[in-house]
Amino acid sequence: MTAVDSQVSVSRPLARAATLRDIAAAYIGLMKPRVIELLLLTTVPVMFYAQRGVPPLGLVVATVLGGTLSAGSANALNCVYDRDIDEQMRRTRRRALPRHMVSPRAALVFGLGLAVLSTVVLGLFVNWLSAGLALAASAFYLFVYTMVLKRRTTQNIVWGGLAGCFPALIGWTAVTGELAWPPVVLFLVVFLWTPPHTWALAMRYREDYAAVDVPMLPVLRSGEEVAKQIVAYSWVMVAVSLALWPVADTGAVYPVAAVVLGAAFLVEAHLMWHRARSSDDLSVIKPMRLFHWSNMYLSLLFVAVALDPLLTR
Repeated sequence: MTAVDSQVSVSRPLARAATLRDIAAAYIGLMKPRVIELLLLTTVPVMFYAQRGVPPLGLVVATVLGGTLSAGSANALNCVYDRDIDEQMRRTRRRALPRHMVSPRAALVFGLGLAVLSTVVLGLFVNWLSAGLALAASAFYLFVYTMVLKRRTTQNIVWGGLAGCFPALIGWTAVTGELAWPPVVLFLVVFLWTPPHTWALAMRYREDYAAVDVPMLPVLRSGEEVAKQIVAYSWVMVAVSLALWPVADTGAVYPVAAVVLGAAFLVEAHLMWHRARSSDDLSVIKPMRLFHWSNMYLSLLFVAVALDPLLTR
């Protein structure tokens, strides 16, 4: 065997392995892992609060696994339905379906398979109430948001965002087996957080949404009007977040965190509104500042939810 033959024989398995990795990455990408991370961040802390301490590790693992599969299923099916507009948008054209790394049929089978598997995992290893809530969230995201609201109304993300609020309920029911008012308050916090978070991102990509006729609010309204609505939602969100203190009888950790984080969020929202009143130029408005802060806000608020029972017992 010559040196060239030897080199070719070595490179072929490497190329084959790289292709398999690419395909695996494409399927994982269909699940939108970064979105799932945020959903799980609102699930696990609620489990800590429901347990008033550290929940059983096996229960946490089963809930996280089932929740990941459930959210991944909804996201994959969303990719199948939205593949036509994903191919035209800068933000989404690198996804697996627009790049033809995965066929629509394969993605459909993958998404449905994940839905079945997540329901079985949650039902057998957590409880059937949590499994039902996860399935309802996925169905709402696909049939109500993706298929009905997204391409028809500026209120798409307001009501479609309900699907992303279910992890708070799932985390609570995973531990207690029943619903109660504390997770409902946290459900509402996420519900009110979603429009400011998503509209800030949609402002950044409003030309993309306009090109594919998706009526996101920033496409049809001025930057000033969008920022004004963001401020309004932010004030109500902060007020509702403080309601957890009396409703759940928390310790001091949570309300202090809610006040500090809420104040910072409101300052950032008002600053963006101020910038939007002077110009409709995105380089002036800087909506991604609020978008990134919104991620930090929700993350730290739910960390406070988890820490409160641990530090105030």
